[in-house]
Amino acid sequence: MKTNNGTARQMMSEINVTPFVDVMLVLLIIFMVTAPMMMQGVDVDLPDTEAPAIPSEEERLVVTVDAQRKVYINEYPVDMETLGPKLSAIYKNKGSKQGVFLRADASLPYGFVMEVMGTIRQSGIDQIGMVTEPATKPEKRQSG
Repeated sequence: MKTNNGTARQMMSEINVTPFVDVMLVLLIIFMVTAPMMMQGVDVDLPDTEAPAIPSEEERLVVTVDAQRKVYINEYPVDMETLGPKLSAIYKNKGSKQGVFLRADASLPYGFVMEVMGTIRQSGIDQIGMVTEPATKPEKRQSG
């Protein structure tokens, strides 16, 4: 290829990756900001405890009970009467009884939470983990 003044010019065969890297970094930031907002589940006010977290290698089902006593398996609402049969059917299909995490609102009466736990145990599931929030340590008051 010749230019106007008669000198030969070679074609540039390099790809400029700077715009590509810029776009990728912007996408990474967008995903980092929006990922916490995409958290699934039912919003409940969990009780605070100082117990350590239980390590879990497998993903377990989560049974949630909100303040209005509505029961959910993961994020799907179920009636209290059908909770046991549905859990039995789910674990029958999976072929193992690995356990359930129970998330119950802190304002619920103890008796109702025990009723839900009894229904879960009647479905054949022996391992029930209670989900709580880590306790926040109150600040010590200084006497003066």
